[in-house]
Amino acid sequence: MPRFMGFVRMEEGIGAPPQALMDAMDTYIGEQAAKGVFLDGGGLYGTEDAVNFVVRKGETSRVDGPYAESKEVVGGWAIMQYDTVEEAIAGQEEFAELHAKYWPDCSMVATMRQISDAPPEAAGA
Repeated sequence: MPRFMGFVRMEEGIGAPPQALMDAMDTYIGEQAAKGVFLDGGGLYGTEDAVNFVVRKGETSRVDGPYAESKEVVGGWAIMQYDTVEEAIAGQEEFAELHAKYWPDCSMVATMRQISDAPPEAAGA
């Protein structure tokens, strides 16, 4: 069964989601977990304590938050498993619709990507 990673990108600093969304998400995630679709996931704290390691031209540097230039951040993630890509797309749409219904003031992007089961080919191989 193909696995997928879903994540939510949204504007940082917009406040906590309304309780109605949290309640709807609890119900939705519980239903998806019972069907074996939702494997793991959760929300993320803001970027004030985030740590990035940046690699440029063979050099690694550490950059700690907060990041004043951040306009959109990843706010949550999930690992899901579906029988087909079409089912995964429908599930991600249903998830996004919960946000539209219960948090209409929120602007967000719900992204879904299939998880590769094979390591990538090395460059130049």
